Amino acid sequence: MSFDYFYGPQAKQFSFYRIPKVLFTDERFKDISTDAKTLYGILLDRMELSARNGWTDKAGRVYIIFTIEEIMEALSCGNKKASALLSELEKKAGLIERKRQGLCKPNLIYVKNFIGQMVDNPVDNLVDGRPLKCQNDTSRSVETTSLEMSKGHGNDTDMNHTDDSDTDSFFSYVPDGTEEEWLCDRENMREYFLEQFDYERLLYDYPYDREMLDEILELMIDTCCTRRKVIRIAGDDKPIQVVKDRFMKLNSEHIRFVLSCMKENTTRVRNMKQYLLAALYNAPMTISSYYSSLVSHNMAHGP
Repeated sequence: MSFDYFYGPQAKQFSFYRIPKVLFTDERFKDISTDAKTLYGILLDRMELSARNGWTDKAGRVYIIFTIEEIMEALSCGNKKASALLSELEKKAGLIERKRQGLCKPNLIYVKNFIGQMVDNPVDNLVDGRPLKCQNDTSRSVETTSLEMSKGHGNDTDMNHTDDSDTDSFFSYVPDGTEEEWLCDRENMREYFLEQFDYERLLYDYPYDREMLDEILELMIDTCCTRRKVIRIAGDDKPIQVVKDRFMKLNSEHIRFVLSCMKENTTRVRNMKQYLLAALYNAPMTISSYYSSLVSHNMAHGP
């Protein structure tokens, strides 16, 4: 690989992540890893967008949403390392603070300003003493949490490699409107799917597949709440409204069918999100032919 030199002011053509120099010169941060400092710079970059759009809590504090998956993509690392870097910034350096919003909802991240005075007002202590949540939100009160992963999945393996990575990045797409409105949309969609799928029953029937069920649920919420106009499924660009309409017609039997197909699949899955998107999108068509073949088989061979 061979690249050209810079000539004159050409370096100004790039966009940059800004990492405060003091993170490398101040004794307070000498034990913080370079990767964690890089992540802090990335979070600062997202803060600018949140501030411009007025994404603040009731105390006027700016927050962002930056998921484990987005960190994995930004730093080309596995989920365990991404989680460890967040924990390092929060617990070891005090450079961020995370707020959990409820079951399966993305954390809010408050990026701390370490230049000003020291304060002792965690984000639990809002102006009016009420927990941070959407208007008309039915979610539980938020609580401080650390996001931990039980196992890591390297991002450089064949399981995660895909030629369609550019078209799959709608999960990190910043929505129109305020972030609080977007969170409310997500919560409404979550409540719909929880009821539509009889989710508690699914968890009871598949106690060892909870992680996969949660991934399916989050994927469907992400898909139905994206502001993208199209989404790529099985190599084809589908209008997002068509995909959303189909997803909202799925029921618990379709989810059970997708779980069954995954367990029966013996081929290597290169991109789990794309695999699940295709399986969910095609479930209404494939489930009928699947059960029809079972009936035909049983009739031909007897009980």
